[in-house]
Amino acid sequence: MYRRFLNDADYLGVITAEALAQMTRGNADRFAQAEESAEMSIIENLSENYEIEQELNKGKYIAEHDRRITFPVGAFIYLEGRIYEVIRSISGYKVPSTLAYWEEHVELNFDIGNTARYSQFGTYYVGDIVAHNGVAYICKEENGYKFGDIRIPMVEGWFEAATTEWLPIEYNLWEVVSFNGAFYTLMKLDEFDNNINPFDSLCWGAIADYDPAYNDYELEEHEYVVYDGRVFYPGLDVNADMPIVGHNIAQNDPRNYNIKKHMVRLAIYELTKLIAPNNVSAVRLKDHEESMKWLNDASKLRLNPQIPRKLAEDNKPVTDWQLSTFQTDYDPYKNPWLT
Repeated sequence: MYRRFLNDADYLGVITAEALAQMTRGNADRFAQAEESAEMSIIENLSENYEIEQELNKGKYIAEHDRRITFPVGAFIYLEGRIYEVIRSISGYKVPSTLAYWEEHVELNFDIGNTARYSQFGTYYVGDIVAHNGVAYICKEENGYKFGDIRIPMVEGWFEAATTEWLPIEYNLWEVVSFNGAFYTLMKLDEFDNNINPFDSLCWGAIADYDPAYNDYELEEHEYVVYDGRVFYPGLDVNADMPIVGHNIAQNDPRNYNIKKHMVRLAIYELTKLIAPNNVSAVRLKDHEESMKWLNDASKLRLNPQIPRKLAEDNKPVTDWQLSTFQTDYDPYKNPWLT
């Protein structure tokens, strides 16, 4: 699937929302088609001398805010169609676990430097090895973004609570029992009668199933939930942090302005061609010609596109030309061309 560098709002600086809707006819796939064509033109012109792929990736890998994901400081996210920079870490919610998904990988002479880093957007299968915080881990159970089950190595937010079958005996406050396939905890001792089963007693409270949509779990040892037939309580803050402008996010766009500007122009030209290839407006033709000229000038180093240059083996910027000299002496008082 093609990852877009642009978003729909980028076009509104050049064209109205109504005109853009007429071009796409409600088909969002047309954006990807046009932008992919525009991107190829940019790469063809700039890939020889510039790190254009890295600059494009800055926009392609901006993720939508997802409550399952923990975003570190410096990451960029989409929220309500706008791009924000994370200025304080945003934690995702943590799901109870009944399985050991990861195990520290111990192997003699193992080179962790060549091991892929763990990513919350990755999908992992049994036997996959990743590096996380300088430690190698091996996958013991399938997990990952595509499975809808993100498990960061060695991060456990919930602890399992001890449970017993209900019997007509004395119980302490907040003890957990199972009765007729459900779990209950003793919530109060006033008027407690150990001969009344938890279902009929007002002193016992039924424990609800874990709900990832609920975001107000308290950090208490008796904040019980049921997950996969077992009872858990939080050992740390298991709720997802909410993104708040000025608190943990700030509006910022990491994408190169020149690339964004010219990709929009080229993409609109491609969208126009999809509708009426023989009737492209003069404005779109002019914008397309100017952008292609800019790309050509940038490729020949006639202007500075504000994109990092590619480096050669000597750590100097690569060039598409070389100068040979046949000088035999560099003494300024001698003729350097005499042999």
